[in-house]
Amino acid sequence: MVRTQIQLTEEQAKKLKMKAAAMGVSMAELIRQGVDLVLEFNGDKAQPERVRRAMSVVGRFRSDKTDVAVKHDKYLAEAAKK
Repeated sequence: MVRTQIQLTEEQAKKLKMKAAAMGVSMAELIRQGVDLVLEFNGDKAQPERVRRAMSVVGRFRSDKTDVAVKHDKYLAEAAKK
């Protein structure tokens, strides 16, 4: 491993410490996991993987609504309020 130094706000450090304790890991491990997530979702392979995951659910769900393709934003907003 490579040792590095970062600066966090007091609030970030406090929340990170509490989250790490709740998960039973060190703050350093939680930061490494966060870095891995950033690299995964911003890396070259991330876009094709997100497309593959999104396409894997196509056709798996049914609805009695016949206008989902047109009014999807409306239905998502309604679902988010629940």
